[in-house]
Amino acid sequence: MGKIVNVILSGGVGSRLWPLSRKSKPKQYLPIFSGKSLFELAVDRNSRIAQEVLLVASESNLELANPALQGVSHRIVVESVPRNTAAAIAFAAFALEKDDVMLVTPSDHLVENQEDYKSAIEHGVKFAEKDNIVTFGIVPHYPETGYGYIEHEGNDVISFREKPNESTAKEFLQRKRFLWNSGIFCFKAGVFLEELERYSPAVFLAAKEAFQNSKEDIIDKELSLAIPSISVDYAVMEKSDRIKVVPAKFKWSDMGAFDSLYEHLKDNGHPTDENGNMVIGDTDKEIAFVGLKDTIVVSTDDALLVLDMNSAQKVKDLYESLQENNSDLIE
Repeated sequence: MGKIVNVILSGGVGSRLWPLSRKSKPKQYLPIFSGKSLFELAVDRNSRIAQEVLLVASESNLELANPALQGVSHRIVVESVPRNTAAAIAFAAFALEKDDVMLVTPSDHLVENQEDYKSAIEHGVKFAEKDNIVTFGIVPHYPETGYGYIEHEGNDVISFREKPNESTAKEFLQRKRFLWNSGIFCFKAGVFLEELERYSPAVFLAAKEAFQNSKEDIIDKELSLAIPSISVDYAVMEKSDRIKVVPAKFKWSDMGAFDSLYEHLKDNGHPTDENGNMVIGDTDKEIAFVGLKDTIVVSTDDALLVLDMNSAQKVKDLYESLQENNSDLIE
């Protein structure tokens, strides 16, 4: 039996957490969780389960990632060009022995309740050792519209569902057979590559060629551009007949937007006023809210974001507008 390897994906920029999150320091490297970053927490959490860390990241992230990897057995595969999660996971699988069990985790999610987390992962590893492709679903406790869902019966997956509207999310919650799709996976490296070749051969072949022509674990840029950019959900998870799901009850958030960050900070004592308004970030000015409720002010040296918490998902639109205008504010 191979070893357990925590494959950490660290390619995102966290556009919904602008202006805190920038290209030069994405959200997973912001030390705003009791002085630690989400990346540090991920390394620490999974190093208690896995024997090794394999980080798949862009070259620009390496300097930010290295401090958290000190003292941990690790390897880094550098993506010259990001090509979505199917390719990133394929690179990691090609770098490992076929019987190594890959625990694939994002670098920017917040997980609490370590014992519940460890128990769920150990359950998933047992399925993976029997050549299953394993995903972890979080038992939902409110009708979230920002997550994908997994319809299940026990450990069997019935279907994967896209992010729902509010009425559909409420229906999912009532039916009690839907889980939040956590984006955490577990499988043998060889089994994943078999399924990728079977269901997404174009991704498999192009990723294999790019990896085989890598130098010192830096993936060839020109060959990377030929890899179809597709998520692992579309490439494998929604097609394979070897899928199992582990329903999990550990506290989890993808920290994808300011509403999630707001709830975490509030639960940990960050101040709000009597109307639920909150200031996030550094400021040397007094900020007062008049006639506002559930409003977030995000302050940095060069930007000020005033946000209705109910519109947290729309920050991505603002980020993309700044990107289209080549603004230095996203750098």
